[in-house]
Amino acid sequence: MINLATAPLSARFDHLLKVISGQKFLQMEGLGNEIPFFICPFAPREQDAMMAAVDNLKHNLELKGIRVLLINLYDLAVELLQQKGVWEPLLEQEAQLSRAEVLELLQSVLDPETHFVPAIEDKIRAGIYDVLFLTGIGEVYPYLRAHTILNNLQSKVKEFPTVLFYPGEYAHTPEKGTTLRLFGRLHDANYYRAFNLYEIQP
Repeated sequence: MINLATAPLSARFDHLLKVISGQKFLQMEGLGNEIPFFICPFAPREQDAMMAAVDNLKHNLELKGIRVLLINLYDLAVELLQQKGVWEPLLEQEAQLSRAEVLELLQSVLDPETHFVPAIEDKIRAGIYDVLFLTGIGEVYPYLRAHTILNNLQSKVKEFPTVLFYPGEYAHTPEKGTTLRLFGRLHDANYYRAFNLYEIQP
């Protein structure tokens, strides 16, 4: 049996298209009452190719009548900073601020519970969708973390599946449980409530 995690991107694309376009996936069947969250890990070196594949995947799904909401987390972060009047002053003052000061500012303005996840909710409510794609998690690290976004989304997005495209590893071992490793080396956090999309059968 092919190991999709290390398979060529074309094979992974075919698998993702078959799984996500299937009624079992869209109807969220067989999840055992778990939240319909899925992680699609990929090697950080594949960033550009994977983002092109995500756009192509969205296009192909929409040709099948499946409505996809694609949110790039970095673009959303910039949008929020601009709305709050922080973006331009931050760019102007960044050279004078320490890394800790920048991080503190971003974590405050982009707090997942009070600001960031509600902004995702707003985009969800603005249309009718069948699946949510999240990209850009590598670009928003360390001021936004995958597990905190997913934890805060748990009670907000249950009507349709959510797929997080993750530049790193999402692995399960008996010793460590299920862990996220951003870029394959930074321990993000334990997150037990998402399924590895490569392990889902069409």
